[in-house]
Amino acid sequence: MYSTAFLDLPPLQAAAGEVHLPGSKSISNRVLLLAALSAGTTTVHDLLASDDTRVMLDGLRQIGCTVDEVGGGTVHITGLGGRTPRSPAKLFMGNAGTAMRPLTAALALLGGEFELAGVPRMHERPIGDLVDALRQLGCQIDYLGNEGYPPLRIAHGQGVPALALVAPIRVRGDVSSQFLTALLMALPLAAASQDVVIEVVGELISKPYIAITLELLTRFGITVQHDQWQRFTIPAGSHYESPGSIHVEADASSASYFIALGAIAASAGGQNGIKIQGVGLDSIQGDIRFVEGARAMGAVVTGGPNWLQIERGAWPLTAIDLDCNHIPDAAMTLAVMALYAQGTTTLRNIASWRVKETDRIAAMATELRKLGATVEEGADFIRVTPHARVEDWRAASIHTYDDHRVAMCFSLAAFNPAGVPVRIEDPKCVAKTFPDYFETLFSVAQAAIDEVPVICIDGPTASGKGTVAAAVAQRLGYRFLDSGAMYRITALAAIRTGLQIDAGHEARIAQMAETLPVRFEGGRVWLASDDVTDAIRTEEAGMNASRVSALPAVRQALVALQHSFQRVPGLVADGRDMGTVIFPDAPLKVYLTASAACRAERRYKQLISKGFSANIDDLRADLEARDLRDSSRPVAPLKPAQDALVLDNSDLTIEQAVEKVLAWWQERQPFAAVAAQG
Repeated sequence: MYSTAFLDLPPLQAAAGEVHLPGSKSISNRVLLLAALSAGTTTVHDLLASDDTRVMLDGLRQIGCTVDEVGGGTVHITGLGGRTPRSPAKLFMGNAGTAMRPLTAALALLGGEFELAGVPRMHERPIGDLVDALRQLGCQIDYLGNEGYPPLRIAHGQGVPALALVAPIRVRGDVSSQFLTALLMALPLAAASQDVVIEVVGELISKPYIAITLELLTRFGITVQHDQWQRFTIPAGSHYESPGSIHVEADASSASYFIALGAIAASAGGQNGIKIQGVGLDSIQGDIRFVEGARAMGAVVTGGPNWLQIERGAWPLTAIDLDCNHIPDAAMTLAVMALYAQGTTTLRNIASWRVKETDRIAAMATELRKLGATVEEGADFIRVTPHARVEDWRAASIHTYDDHRVAMCFSLAAFNPAGVPVRIEDPKCVAKTFPDYFETLFSVAQAAIDEVPVICIDGPTASGKGTVAAAVAQRLGYRFLDSGAMYRITALAAIRTGLQIDAGHEARIAQMAETLPVRFEGGRVWLASDDVTDAIRTEEAGMNASRVSALPAVRQALVALQHSFQRVPGLVADGRDMGTVIFPDAPLKVYLTASAACRAERRYKQLISKGFSANIDDLRADLEARDLRDSSRPVAPLKPAQDALVLDNSDLTIEQAVEKVLAWWQERQPFAAVAAQG
């Protein structure tokens, strides 16, 4: 997951391949609560690992359930089975409506003393209609802040009050379907001796989400009857029965981004479109009907059990006018697809957007306008007219409002025909439902090689270039290349393969070097699955690296290998000839230097801290001699590129040097100019 302040997406031009989606959030949290209310142990497979499921799991532990996370998306839940939950307890629900609302209903009917709170945005999301319905039963629930909103206190320290079931329980259906879902999952607790009836006041929105709830209740032994989605009856004698084992379907809402991707992006690499694994056309999730909207806009979608295939059909896409009440979450993706359509797209009956993680109608309108679209918004609709000309597209920094779906759907704007980049602010907000979203996107997306940004940081030995480059890469979410390690790794791999480092084995070493599985992650150096960080830093490794570097064919092979690191979203490369030889067209080249005295002092402190003896005068002499050799060698001599910015960090801390490089980089981005224009 990208935990950077922002993530810059270069212009993307094509996409093809296969993606595996995480489990459905809606199914995951429903299953967890139903397992918690059942007797015995339920094994949940393919559970979504996200912020929302984490707060639910933590809450279940607090109230006395046994939660055993065995890895690989499998969790064993031993439920309460009629036992009183552990209390008092203070439960933190984050911004997870699928945890806050159902747990409120369940705990109000189970008994005990609880406080339920969340992040500030959760305290702006209405819950009053659910509380009103529970109070009809005699439940004691108090608001700890603003009336009608979390945080809440459930005050049943003396046990559950006698429930009043003489009349149907009434709940509004036109604000959030989660209120009805919460009641449907919790009220079997009150149906031991008589039917429990729920009547919906007003039109029920998001019926497909209620269908998910009813399907999952059936799997846990409770069959609920409904009359035209307005009256629901939980039969007397209902009780939760664990199915023993249950699998979570992949998230259909998350599938919408890759369905849209297949519709808007050209295929690449001889592959046709995008294949999605984990969810099929027969999904129990209402958001699978996003396929209908995508097809109406021109996507070619086929599928079977547990898979979908999407290819671009009509182009440009066709504008639509659609009632999206049945797909409130996925409909946001249609708003971004509208940027690629001919004509004006209108999405209607989406009032629920305004009470989600943010006011999504206002958020989508604001961010679409940044890209250059014309947008009209109303109480329950949004109307999007795309750019009249390709040149009307604008580079934009997308504010994500701590809303995972805003971040994910606007990533699709990077496929714009104008070739302008898109910045996604706070990309880690996708952790709510799809922590690896951007990694998954990058696994199938392609960009022209000259559109993938590279920052080169060259400099002499002990200038701090490796440390600075790694920190810059981390701050930007870019890949990192330590070119100085490449020869050491090649030498190590050759020796491990049984090859002597000499001219007689030059061709075989070069062939091996072309495809070395090298990566730099978390400050460590990896050769396939082997951490070789320490192995390549020995004196012997350095000598072997020198012998490898003397083989011309190996040097050429390593040039190709270093070029392969230039992949989306970008690269920071450090070395001695990154800006002059390897990436001569990089948009930012930095030559990081420091005085020989300063570098000798740094190296001296480094050696002493590791327990090695050292003489600072000898170190300085060695550095000066190496500088002379490196700057006068016939092949790729050490020198600043003609267009490099020289940064003397003799008197700078590492953080100051990093900030300077980042400032230079930001000056070159189009987002700063757009912000200045207002």
